[in-house]
Amino acid sequence: MKRKTSIHLLFFLVLSVKIFSQTADNPELQKMADDDQNARKASNINWMILSKEDSLRRARIFVLLKENKVNTAKDHFNSGIVFQHGGDTISSGMAVKSFETALKLDPNLNRWWYAAAVDRHLMHQNKPQIYGTQYIKDVTTNNKWARYKIDATKVTDEQRRYYGVESLKEQEEKEREMNLIPLADAYISHPSIDQLISFIISEHKKGLKSTYNTSENEINSFGYQLVREANINDALKIFKLNIQLYPNAWNTYDSYGETLLKVNKKKEALENYKKSLELNPDNENAKKVLGPQTN
Repeated sequence: MKRKTSIHLLFFLVLSVKIFSQTADNPELQKMADDDQNARKASNINWMILSKEDSLRRARIFVLLKENKVNTAKDHFNSGIVFQHGGDTISSGMAVKSFETALKLDPNLNRWWYAAAVDRHLMHQNKPQIYGTQYIKDVTTNNKWARYKIDATKVTDEQRRYYGVESLKEQEEKEREMNLIPLADAYISHPSIDQLISFIISEHKKGLKSTYNTSENEINSFGYQLVREANINDALKIFKLNIQLYPNAWNTYDSYGETLLKVNKKKEALENYKKSLELNPDNENAKKVLGPQTN
């Protein structure tokens, strides 16, 4: 009787390992996706080397597919991240297929990647994009950014919103912002953060006539640039300014709260996280920081 029990237990353990091996995310795919993204965050990218690395990653995924080692939603999602950077229709088609499969398995994954993959695949076929995720440098207008040609009839703004893509009107504003001067340039010409803040406010008041980018996202990104440079106090002033200019934007409070935690101002940080969650109940970062307080 004892022996039978041992055999049954051994069988159960073997079966559990087999099931786990089929459902656990593939760490190799995760690493490839991380490497793909991190390589593009580096300064002074050697595109010849990166292109070769991209090619090797794509080739490896084809091997993993043949070996049935691409199984989970995250596996397919990570495969899509790697495939999307291929410069041919085979790669772009595989990216679309990968993201599509990933979202079928887990609809909670970032849907924007699927829309972007569809647009890139259409671009590689010299067809208009349909969501509006792709922007290119226009050589006919002094290398200014321009949204790649789009067939606006194929997808509604409601569908765009579902996939985390801006509306057509918002895309036009995004194109304008992409051609504005970044705040990092203004930072160089203003010796103090207080002078820079005054300049940002004056530019913001100009609205569509401004020449510098004072959008919520730009100010937020500049704030994180200061954090990376260890200018925490200046960053706090920039994040606070962002809240003043965009009081209904949940991410401004989230970023301010995150930076306040870095200087141990916990009470004030939590207040900002609460405000962020109030504006966006789906803010998982705020939920994680607040913990039981969110219940």
